[in-house]
Amino acid sequence: MWTLTFSVLLLILGYMVYGKIIEKIFVIDDTNDTPAYKSADGVDYIPMHPIKGWLVQLLNIAGLGPVFGAVAGALYGPVALIWIVVGCIFAGAVHDYFSGMLSIRHNGSQFPALVERYLGKGVKVFIYVVSLALMILVAAAFTAGPAELISLKTGGAIPFFVALVVIFAYFLTATVLPINKIIGRIYPIFGAILIIMAAAVFGGLLFSGAQVPNLTLETAHPESLPVWPLLMVTISCGAISGFHSTQSPIIARTVRKESEGRKVFFGAMIAEGIIALIWATAGMTFFGGTNGLGAALANGGPAGVIDSISIGYLGTSGAILAFLGAVILPITTGDTALRSSRMMLTEAIGQFVKFEGKMKLFLMTALVAVPAFLLATIDYSFLWRYLGFTNQTVAATMLWVATAYLIKEGKFHFIAGIPALFMTGVVGTYFFYAPGTLGMNYEVSLLLGLIPVLATGGLYVRALYRGKSRDTTQTEKSLTAQ
Repeated sequence: MWTLTFSVLLLILGYMVYGKIIEKIFVIDDTNDTPAYKSADGVDYIPMHPIKGWLVQLLNIAGLGPVFGAVAGALYGPVALIWIVVGCIFAGAVHDYFSGMLSIRHNGSQFPALVERYLGKGVKVFIYVVSLALMILVAAAFTAGPAELISLKTGGAIPFFVALVVIFAYFLTATVLPINKIIGRIYPIFGAILIIMAAAVFGGLLFSGAQVPNLTLETAHPESLPVWPLLMVTISCGAISGFHSTQSPIIARTVRKESEGRKVFFGAMIAEGIIALIWATAGMTFFGGTNGLGAALANGGPAGVIDSISIGYLGTSGAILAFLGAVILPITTGDTALRSSRMMLTEAIGQFVKFEGKMKLFLMTALVAVPAFLLATIDYSFLWRYLGFTNQTVAATMLWVATAYLIKEGKFHFIAGIPALFMTGVVGTYFFYAPGTLGMNYEVSLLLGLIPVLATGGLYVRALYRGKSRDTTQTEKSLTAQ
């Protein structure tokens, strides 16, 4: 139990200490008008209290991500806790802070627009495609899962397709209405449910006397799957997730002043990490080790595991919380995924659309909603095969955006550059090794995974050299003028 408690304390310290360091490097300025006031439109650009913003951001980026991903990652054993703590503080929270704050600095710009500004138009086109694909996959997967569970729990009284249609009807409503009408009002309540679920399970672990396995760097996976890079893709929400960079601009358009950014963006990521720590610990202890957890996942999937843990520690109230969590929380992630994909598409092609006002809003929503709905009708386990790789590719790209910004501004760029290189290695190796992609030999994949690291590392060094040359030239011009 001390392992979990110490890990939670490290995350809290990460917010208090490292979060402050990141904020000082970024240099906030509360005299700047934020997009919430500068571009107020009554739909997306609306000032929101930071506590409400934090809860909405937490729910937007989390849903059941730090729950389902954490219990799946728990198959690797206690090394999963190390990844959550280190990944969350030094990669995920940095990623989320810069995705939110750079959006604020650029009038609520979506992630692909930030990519264009700092990495160029060529990368932007690629990222628009990847980001939209990610959003549509998330919306589809997080619709199909709850619909299937509703049908299962009602014994088929509510058919899968009917549940699917109802959930999507809600998605469309939440996507087109002003953010303070549904998301701003009920999401803080759902965010509270997510926190209560985690706190209740933490209490159950505390009073059950369960023994968490000793920390180790070795994999304890029943199938002996390697930690690198699979763990870093399995546990994304709770450590670092590219999906967050698509969600942060939603809340960036509601932040009242720049000093609230650390609470909203960095703080929500740390909270998600704590939730992931609790569920990963519960997963590797409740079933008596990773073999038992593996069997439970094979029999009932992540939803079944969450159901068993909740009932086992909390009884009837746990069953209610588990059902609410497994149905409501993924839905709340799906609808904001659809909202952000609508915003991205509008940014990308909105200027070419003749319609204006509500007609344009409905058209942009339909263009992303239709493929998401069609994908939700197929076997949604297929969607997860590509979701992880796409997600972490976006995460690595956002970290490179932050690195480019810091280099351009002459600031301490290693806080983003080092995790960017790390995540580039993750997605590179995963692409060659994972069964859902190329499925190559592990040793060969490790070597080939170095190629994107060396390539981006070379570009990184070149950007630093150009930055220094530009500074030298400017200094020389200044001296000559004097």
